[in-house]
Formats: sequence, C-alpha cells, structure tokens
Amino acid sequence: MKASVGDRIVIASNRVEGPLRDGRVVACRHEDGSPPYDVEWSDTGRTGLFFPGPDALVEHLAGGESEEAVPSAPEQLGRVKTWRVEVTVFEAGDDTTAHAVLAAGAPGVEARGSARRNPHDADVPLIGDEVAVARALRRLSDQLLHSASDDISAAEGQPVDLRH
Repeated sequence: MKASVGDRIVIASNRVEGPLRDGRVVACRHEDGSPPYDVEWSDTGRTGLFFPGPDALVEHLAGGESEEAVPSAPEQLGRVKTWRVEVTVFEAGDDTTAHAVLAAGAPGVEARGSARRNPHDADVPLIGDEVAVARALRRLSDQLLHSASDDISAAEGQPVDLRH
C-alpha cells in the first residue's frame, strides 16, 4: 500500500453492516509513500499514527490513479452473510457442558464440549464455562472443516482434507 498526503484512508468495519471509517493522510513517514501514515480521522477530527491492516484501502487524490477500489457502502465489499452460533452452558456440581449449534449457515451442525472441576481446585464456574465452550466450538469448527473437505472432494473428484 502506498499513499500520499491528501489521500483518503478507508477502513472496512469488522461487523456486518458496520460503518466504514475514513480519514485523510496528513503526513507520510517515508518518501516512497509506504506506511505508517499520520491520519486525521473524519469521525473524531483527531490525528494519529496509522499502520494499515488488510481491511484498509487507499483512495488517491483526484486525478491520480487509484491502486485499489474504495467501497462507499458495506454492500460494495462483496457478498455478506451472517452465520450465528448459539451456545448453551449447563452446570451441575463440578461438571459443565456446552452445547453449540450453528443457528444459521450450514444446517444441522452442532457440537458439545465438557469440563470437570478437580475437587481440589477452587470453585470458579467461569473457568469451567470457558473450557466447555472452547471445546464445543473447536468440535463445531472441526465439523465445518470436515464438511467443506467432503464438498471440495466431491467437486474435485479427489480426496481433500482441510483439517491439517
């Protein structure tokens, strides 16, 4: 990414239908236009040092060639889908079980994870919740990768394994 003073920096939101953030480059730290840049943000008016990530785009000054297209609305970023995972946590004594269900997206994908507190450990329910939920989400992820592997294998006519 290269920018010049006056160019516009646009950052896509990490949330579906979230707002775009933009600012104007007020200073370049390197003569070749490589990052980082001093950017004055339009939403706050503040200027700060900016190291662009993969969600940042540059809109060059009028009359210049743009090296990247700048979306003006979230729908221009491409096709947007929302997949939701619902996790339910059950606690009974020293045992915690989490049930994760993919509520939107690939249908019928669900997984369980569990945790058991050692009776000699302190009783901190949050830790059991974290372990059980993490295990359920890891298993859910493994199922999705297995399903995608099967789909690619069917399309390509050869075995594919995305889990490694």
